[in-house]
Amino acid sequence: MPNIIESNSSSYSGYDPSNAPADGYEYGYPDDLDLSPESPLHDFIKSFVLSRARASSDVMKRNFPQWRKTDEKMTAYIPVDDKEVELKEKDVRKPTSVVFPYSFVIAESILSYLIAAFFPEPIFRFEGKSPEDIVGSIMMENVIQSHCNRNKVALNLHTMFYDAIKYGIGIAVPIWTVKHGFKVVKQSSGIFNIFSKFLPTKDTRTLEESIIYEGNALQNIDPYNYLPDPNVAVQEVQAGEFSGYIENTNLYSLLSREKDDPSKYFNAKYVRHVRHGRTSIYVSDSSNRMIKQGGSERNTSELSPVDIIWINATIIPSKFGKEGNYIGDSEYPEKWSFGLAGDSIVISAKPLGLTHNDYPISVIAPDFDGYSPIANSRLAIEYGLQEILDYLLNSHVANLRKAVNDMIIVDPYQVNINDLKNPKEGAIIRLRRPAWGRGVKDVAQQLVINDITRNNIGDASFIMQMMDNVGSAGGAMQGNLRQGGPERLTKGEFQGTLSGAVNRIERIARIIGMMGMQDIGYFFAHHTQQMLSMDTYIKTTGRWQETIMREYSDQVQNNRMLVTPFDLLVDYDLLIRDGSVPGGNYSESWIQLYQILAQNPELTQSFEMVRIFKHIARGLGAKDVDQFERLNPPTASTMPDETIESEVQKGNLVPVGGANGK
Repeated sequence: MPNIIESNSSSYSGYDPSNAPADGYEYGYPDDLDLSPESPLHDFIKSFVLSRARASSDVMKRNFPQWRKTDEKMTAYIPVDDKEVELKEKDVRKPTSVVFPYSFVIAESILSYLIAAFFPEPIFRFEGKSPEDIVGSIMMENVIQSHCNRNKVALNLHTMFYDAIKYGIGIAVPIWTVKHGFKVVKQSSGIFNIFSKFLPTKDTRTLEESIIYEGNALQNIDPYNYLPDPNVAVQEVQAGEFSGYIENTNLYSLLSREKDDPSKYFNAKYVRHVRHGRTSIYVSDSSNRMIKQGGSERNTSELSPVDIIWINATIIPSKFGKEGNYIGDSEYPEKWSFGLAGDSIVISAKPLGLTHNDYPISVIAPDFDGYSPIANSRLAIEYGLQEILDYLLNSHVANLRKAVNDMIIVDPYQVNINDLKNPKEGAIIRLRRPAWGRGVKDVAQQLVINDITRNNIGDASFIMQMMDNVGSAGGAMQGNLRQGGPERLTKGEFQGTLSGAVNRIERIARIIGMMGMQDIGYFFAHHTQQMLSMDTYIKTTGRWQETIMREYSDQVQNNRMLVTPFDLLVDYDLLIRDGSVPGGNYSESWIQLYQILAQNPELTQSFEMVRIFKHIARGLGAKDVDQFERLNPPTASTMPDETIESEVQKGNLVPVGGANGK
C-alpha cells in the first residue's frame, strides 16, 4: 500500500520521471492535448479527480465500521480470546465462540426470491413503440439476451443484489466489451491457369488477428470502492455533478487495454514509474469479507496491482484547465470520463459521448429513505438482534463446557490425588494410608452445577422470530412450516402467511426493478445501437416466433436469423418485471377461473381463452409457452347447407364421426 499522505492529496505525485526515458514515451493524445505526466493540464486533471475522490470518500468511510461488522457476521467469525485458544489447543473437539449465521439465512432467503423474480429469460424485455419497430425490438431483445448469456450477466446481478442486502447498496457499471484475439481461418494455395482462374492445390490453417466478440457486460463495484456525489440522494445518481468508483486491476491488463483501445487509454507505460506501488490511498482493504481466511490484503511486493480512480463528471470544457490550457472549446456542460492510475497518472480523459447522455452506472438501494447519499442495509438493522442471538447461544455453550467437565470435590488427605488427576479406562484410584479401612463413600464428590442458561435456547428462538419479522424472511419464505399448535398447519393459514411474506419481499423486488434493472436495460439497448459493429445471428424460437416468421420467413434458416447493426435502430420501450415470482400470483385461483370460463359459452366468447391460458402457464413457471403454439392454427369457416351436401357427395368433406358417421 502507498504511504498515507496529508489531506491535500491533490498535490501528491507518485510519478518518478528519473526512471522513465529522457524523452518520455511517444503518445498521440486526443485532440492534440498535452497530457504527459508533467504537463499543466495533466496536473489539473489529477487534482480534479483526487479532490472529488476525497470529498466522496470522507462520507463513504463513515459506513465502513458497520459494514465490517456485517462482514464478520456473514463469515460467521468471532475472534477467540486467549482462554479459548488454550482450550482448543488442549482439545480441538470442544466448541468455542461462533456466530450463529441467522443473518446469512435471511440474506439467502431474500436473494433466492430476487433471483426467481428477475432471472427468467429474457432478463430484459423490449417492445416497439410503433408498428414498424416491433420486429427490431424483438431482435434487440434476443441480441441483448445473447450478450447476457455470453458475459454471464446474471452472476453480476447476483453480486449486485447480494451487496444491496448486506450493505444497503449495490453498484454495477454497464460496459461494452470488445474481445480481441485470433481466429483459425482456411488459407488456400494454388495456381492460376491460362484463363486466370485460381486452382487450389492445398488448404492450410492460419491464425488471423481480429475482433472475436463484442457485446454488453456488467462490472460490479465494491461498495467500499464507490465514490458518489455526496450532495445527492442515493437514487439520484444521475443528478450529481460526478459519479465515480475505484477499479482494482493490474499493470498488464492496463497495457492490454491501451493496445486494444488507444483512443481511450494512454500513459499506461508511465504507470510503471509510480513510486510506493500503484495502489490508491482511498483503497484501504477495509472489508472483513476474508477475515476468516486470513485477511484480504493484496500482494504489492511481487505482483503488480493498479488502482484506477474513475470519475465521470459534468464539466464545461472551455473552463476546465489552467494557464490557458483548457481541455476543449465548448461553453456548455458535457459529461466526461477521467481515469487516474495509482493516484498519479492520468490514463484516460475523453467525453463520454454516449447516446443516453447519462453516467454509465446503476445503483440499487432497496431500503433507501429518499434523501441520504447512502442507504442503511437490512442486515445492519438486524445487527443488534444478531449479537443478542450470538450471546445467548455462546453463553449456553460455555456453560455446557463447564458442566460436562468433571468438577470433583476431594479430600487430598484421603485420596491419592495423582491417580485422580490422570484417570484411564479401568483405572484404579488408591486411598492414602490414613483412610484405609474407612470405606470410600465420602472421599470424593461431584460438584453440582446449575445450568442457568437452559432457557437461552427458547430465548434464541424468540430472537430468530423477531429477525424474521424485521428481515421479511419468515419461515414460509425459508421453506419451514409452523411447528406445534393445537392443529396441523392448514392450507389457508399457509397461503396467508406466504402471501404476507411475499408481498414484503416483492416490494424490495419492485424497487430494485425500477431503480437498477430499468437503468441497466436502457444502457444495454443504447450501447447496442451505438457500438455494435458486427452482424450476429439470433434464435427465432420463443414468444416472438410467429411475428418473425411472418415478416422475415425468407431470412430464417434452422431457427436462426441474421441481424445487422442497422436492424436495431428502432424506438423501443423496456418492460420491467413487476417483482413477482412464478407461482406467487394465486395460480390455483386462476385455474379455477379458467375452468369456469371454459364451461360457460357466453364467457368464452367474451374472453381470450388462449391468452388467459398462457398467463396461467407463465404464472406456474413455464418459461416459454409460445414455443408450443402452432404457427398456422386451424381456422373454422361456414358454408351454406347446399354447398356442404355437394362437397360431401364429392368426398371433399367428411363428417366428424367419419365417412359412415361413426
